[in-house]
This record gives sequence, structure tokens and C-alpha cells, in this order.
Amino acid sequence: MDRKLVKRKGDFKWVVERTGKMRVEGVIFASEELIAEMDDMVVTQVRNVATLPGIVQGSLAMPDAHWGYGFPIGGVAAFDPDDGGVVSAGGVGFDIACGVRTVHTGMVRDDIQGKEYDIAEGLFRAIPAGVGSTGPIRLSKAGIDEVLRGGAKWAVEKGYGSPDDLHFIEENGCIAGADPSHVSDHAKDRQQEQMGTLGSGNHYLEVQEVVEVFDKSSAEAFGIHAGDIKISIHCGSRGLGHQIATDYQKKMVSTAGKYGIELPDRQLACSPIDSDMGASYLGAMRSAINCAMANRQILTHLLRQAMARLTPSADIRVLYDVSHNTCKAEEHEVNGRRKRLFVHRKGATRAFAPGDRSLPAEYRHSGQPVLIGGSMGTASYILVGIDSSEKLAFSSACHGAGRTMSRKQAMQKWRGEEITGRLKADGIVIRSRSMRGIAEEAPGAYKDVSEVVEATERAGLAVKVAKLVPLVCVKG
Repeated sequence: MDRKLVKRKGDFKWVVERTGKMRVEGVIFASEELIAEMDDMVVTQVRNVATLPGIVQGSLAMPDAHWGYGFPIGGVAAFDPDDGGVVSAGGVGFDIACGVRTVHTGMVRDDIQGKEYDIAEGLFRAIPAGVGSTGPIRLSKAGIDEVLRGGAKWAVEKGYGSPDDLHFIEENGCIAGADPSHVSDHAKDRQQEQMGTLGSGNHYLEVQEVVEVFDKSSAEAFGIHAGDIKISIHCGSRGLGHQIATDYQKKMVSTAGKYGIELPDRQLACSPIDSDMGASYLGAMRSAINCAMANRQILTHLLRQAMARLTPSADIRVLYDVSHNTCKAEEHEVNGRRKRLFVHRKGATRAFAPGDRSLPAEYRHSGQPVLIGGSMGTASYILVGIDSSEKLAFSSACHGAGRTMSRKQAMQKWRGEEITGRLKADGIVIRSRSMRGIAEEAPGAYKDVSEVVEATERAGLAVKVAKLVPLVCVKG
């Protein structure tokens, strides 16, 4: 990392000076330790994003930032449509609307003590996971279009869960403006058998115990107590989202010149928000958001069925569901005025403060639950949105630990059997269809999630509510 470009502006804030074609400065939120271990490309990508038309305030990176496709993973940038602002496929990412849903179980540790292996096996059989995995639903193209328009609401209407679930999902489970006509047939074909599947990579379903509560008031509002058993689902829009990103990345590269956009990196291909290409991408991307929310809703239904068989005392209720790979139209203050901006969060979680009217009434006084997944075998956290995050980062926070090495590097260093045995010794049961996948996702390939979360809180982006540790993890 070129230290000449990065200046410390606080204990947890670093500014990348505005140079060359940068329209705004870059800002990285991190501790001294985290900034030291970030790969050099984070600064390069922060600088590149800062050159895009219509960007406001700054090109931002969260404490878990690492090198991504075009935008850094952990990147946040907001664009003003009234000032030529753009939307970028690379700024959302390939796993559109990848996110976390955490659910209550109504159980405590004693309720599942000694049953962890049975639960792991039962969930592994019930939850389709792995590369190319297929789910219990087979959809026609017309059926796919219904999913893309209806999101989790479609899933509930089809019998996958309860209307009460929708209340605790961002956008109430269905984002407006989705337009399946802008999604390619190839993308739809890839999704016909993938609804209700986890996928592979860092996606998981995890049974967790709340081991520490930090903010008692927010924890009470969220229904969190020490000793509770929660379950988290981490996945996204599967093959459909990946194909949409692939399709539009190519289209945006080929049309950038038409709109007079100079790209510092082809991976930053983008189009003006108010252009035909921008509108087309937004319609397709919102379709993928609905796909992801429907996918997590179906998985919740499968989870309920499985837990009813495994532990009849379980009462599965949604705590919250929020995505961390999106572009959303939101109102934020810029230079003293409220403006409608298009906020890209790529590997960054929305973190709305108390009083936001889009939040469930139960959480409006406390603020939004911010769900932070850990790496396999390490802690996860629940945070809460706060007022300061609005001015600092358009109400955004980190999304996880963030990688420190590539999957290839992880495979060269660890074996899946070794990781499984080590986690077993720590009391964590892992079930996966791929020993290679376990090696790729080894905890040592990630930053320390506790350090990332601490930096997120100290930077003023969100406040810690609870720490959860894994007991059972199902992976692809």
C-alpha cells in the first residue's frame, strides 16, 4: 500500500488523498492493524471508484475490505442521478443480494445439548447445498418471472412460510422496480432448479449460540438473550444473479464510450442511472434481489420443516433479513440537503439508524439489526445501526470478516479433513459436500471478525449488540 496516498485522520479513519481524475477523496475505515494487512489493491480500487461520474462525498471502504471485481469488497459509493451519476454491475457484484437471514428458535443451549450431530445430519439432508445444487422447486420461465417480481412475498403466497416473516425482511420481502424482461433467458434457465439452495463458497446455514450481549436495550428489542440458539442463513441469488452481472458487465463495457465514460478499469463498467442501459440493469438487478429474498424464504421453510422433526420445541421466527450486495435508491444528506442517491454496497451491510420509517415498528426505536457473518468456525455478530453512520458512510457497515488470502492460497495451506477435525475438537460440527470447499473457507483465510467488528463500532458505523458462536454449520 502506498503510504504517500493514505493519511490517517483518526484512530479508525484513513483518507486516500484526491489526485488525478478522482472526483472525491477515498476513505477507509479500519484499525491500524487492519489497514496494515489490507492488500494494496484496496487503495487502487478505492481511487478508481472515486473517478466515476456523479459520485458524492467519498469512495468508501469498510474495515473488512479486500480486493474485489472493480469495486473492493467492502466498498460503498453513492451516486447522484442529477449529476450524471452511474450504476455499476461491478459495484454490486456477481452474487447480487447475497445476504444474511437470522432466525429465532425459541431454544437455549440446554435444549440441543448432545443433539448437535443429529441436527447437523438432519439439516444437511434437508438443505440443498454445493456447486450446482438443485432445490425442491422446478419452475417454468413464467414461474421464474413470478419469483423475480414477487420475491419473498411470492414464496409466502406459494406456502413457503408465514406472512409474519415478511415484516422482518428489508423491503418487506419484495423490492419495487424489478423487471424480469431485462433478465436474459440464460440467467432464468440457470435458476429454474436452484430456488431453495445454499450454493457453495462462503455460503452456509449455521446453528449458533448467543454467548455475549453488549447492548442490552437493542438486544431486548431484537429478542436476543445470552444462551439463546439462533440460526443464520447466508446465501444470495445463485446462478441467476451471477449471470445478470456477467451479462451487464459486458454490455456496460461496450456502451461506456457511447455515454462518454472513461473507465480506469474495465471491471468498473457502468452506465448513467437515467440511461436506457442503466434502467435495464436496475430492473434486472432488482429482479435478482427478489430472487435472493425468495431463496432465503424457501430455505427458512425447509429449515422449519427440518427443525420440527429434529427438535419439536423449536419455534422458528425471523429476526431480520438484510442483503450486502446491492444498489439501492435512498435519501441521504449531501452538503446540507436531502437527496435521492443510488448507494452501491458491495460486501457492505445497510445500517439504518433509529427512527427510519422503513424499519419494522419493533425496531424503529432501536435501529436496524446489522447481521455480520463470521468465517467458518468463528464468531458472528449482530450490530445495530446508529445516527453517525448516515454522515460517515450512507448508513453502511461491514458485512463479515473479509478474506486475507485467496481460495487457491487457502487450498495450498490446508486440507478440508484437517479443518473439520480441528473444528470438531472445538465443539463445532461441520457438514459439507466438499472437503475442497472447507479448505477454501478455512477460518485462517479470513481476518479476525472480532477485530473487524470492533473497528466498525469504533469508527461510528454501527454498535455491537451480541456475539454468537457456531455449534453446527452446513456448507456446500
